[in-house]
Amino acid sequence: MADQLNPRMPARFVDLKRTIAAAYPDFEARITRAWAEILDELDVASKTIAAEGPNIIPQVQFADLASLSGEQIDNIKRRGCVVIRDVVDDEEVAGWKSSLDEFVKANPDVPGLPDDDKQFFHLYWTKAQVLARAHPNVLNATTFLNNLYHTKDGKAPDGVDLSAPLSYADRFRIRRPGVAWEVHPPHIDGGAIERWEDETFRQCFADILSGDWRKHDAYDLEDRINARSSLYGRPGQATVFRTYQGWLALSPTGPRQGTIQFFPDVLLSNAYLILRPFFSYRAPSAPTPASALEASNWTYDISTPDFPGIFAVNGGFAGRLTVKDHPHLRLDTTMTSVPDVGAGDMVFWHCDLVHSVETVHTGAHDSAVMYIPAVPTTPQNAAYIARQNAAFVAGVTPPDFGSMRPESVYVGTGTPGDVHGALGRRAMGFEVEVA
Repeated sequence: MADQLNPRMPARFVDLKRTIAAAYPDFEARITRAWAEILDELDVASKTIAAEGPNIIPQVQFADLASLSGEQIDNIKRRGCVVIRDVVDDEEVAGWKSSLDEFVKANPDVPGLPDDDKQFFHLYWTKAQVLARAHPNVLNATTFLNNLYHTKDGKAPDGVDLSAPLSYADRFRIRRPGVAWEVHPPHIDGGAIERWEDETFRQCFADILSGDWRKHDAYDLEDRINARSSLYGRPGQATVFRTYQGWLALSPTGPRQGTIQFFPDVLLSNAYLILRPFFSYRAPSAPTPASALEASNWTYDISTPDFPGIFAVNGGFAGRLTVKDHPHLRLDTTMTSVPDVGAGDMVFWHCDLVHSVETVHTGAHDSAVMYIPAVPTTPQNAAYIARQNAAFVAGVTPPDFGSMRPESVYVGTGTPGDVHGALGRRAMGFEVEVA
């Protein structure tokens, strides 16, 4: 599908590769050595991931977040994903699910996909969504995840508070059984070409680009808080820093029931994807499927503008991973479905993690989730939440998502009066000071 979306990058991106190469001493030699090491590690890790399946995804209880062991936390950080169980009471979640069903029924003209059978809804301000985002347990779960990040000196930068969560308005889905779902193949959100093009964002991966990929810390806060994940203003491209993306399950769901999938190793996937644009496959005289995996058949190459998996679309750039472009990730066997979850459980994944949605839903019931990420207070995030708050009060689409019909015209839209509690009100921007 990427081929249909013009994967060829503008010629100026040759200069970007050259600029990056010139910034690091002995760049070619160091990353060539690193590339071979990463491919070896991926060969071992991919077999482990495929063998363990959903069991490799960390699972914890919401009530235990404050008492997790160091080993459990390290596992969450390395896997880059986690299921947090029993975040919200079953009865309360059931009420939210019924409310969304009624909202869609009462407003059949709401925007959603697919057009002829809407299941993914471009809605942000239903009462159920507003209540869920402001729920103290939801915000406390995101606070736990925010605090997995740190600075090298242990001091919070000015205007940064990892224990003061903000609430980013996103959408929801109510996926029905038996419908093929092709719209979310393996990808990473929170920036496409920006990971290389934005100098601050690029610094998040400096250890990888210097060849010291094992030193890469995906939880280093310093450059993340000022990285620009949206250089081109493409609608739907988040401009905030989300430590983890996430969703709240509104119904039971599990493998082969339209759930989410991950490549559960954020260090290895980051190392591989950041270096991938600097290498080209040189097929041997008698290529085989295995030859594409051998490091000896890959050559350092900065002669083209292409960044495999990145393509031009809607005035900007998006990303998509494929077996062809990223063979060493072995996506056909390593994209791992999360284990069974119940209503009220939450699933979170690191902002760099490769994820997708299952193409099949063979279950007997709806697979329904609200998208609710973990967002810390930073100057950039607080400024966005102030704009989002104004959109909420006006009943219009949040700033990151383009212009649509005002939601205030629909029956059952949430209002500021639905946001209760100091934690929820602050998270929604009613008491946030913008530096």
